[in-house]
Amino acid sequence: MARFWIGVAARAHVLRGVDGGFCQLGHGKEGPVRRLSPGDFLTYYAPRETLEGTDPVQAFVALGQVRQGEAYRAEQGTQFHPWRRDVDYLDGVEAPVRPMLDRLAFVRDPRHWGMAFRRSLFEVGDDDFALIAGAMGLAEAVERLRG
Repeated sequence: MARFWIGVAARAHVLRGVDGGFCQLGHGKEGPVRRLSPGDFLTYYAPRETLEGTDPVQAFVALGQVRQGEAYRAEQGTQFHPWRRDVDYLDGVEAPVRPMLDRLAFVRDPRHWGMAFRRSLFEVGDDDFALIAGAMGLAEAVERLRG
């Protein structure tokens, strides 16, 4: 049974992964990507444009399904070898989080909604994921992939 996940990363990093067909979480840590299994769905929430920047994005920016295979280490410079998983990303639109805040079950207090996104990866329920996928224009595509 597929599980549903939200990864949190800067938009620029997410888009690099989308272009390369992979996900990378928690600044390349092994643990988060090992939690994902083939067939799971992952959507990325981007709080801002770049890791160091202050330009807010506050939107879900990518959604995909984890491919068959295991987590692996990538070569990204001489000192950085992040852990990754391969992902088939779907062609959706970015969805701002604010219009969804009062409907997302994992947001316990809409006044302090940012607390929900303090982790690099967390699992969400089917209803929350369906809401996000719908906002990204991907509800039908996700349902088709789920079979």
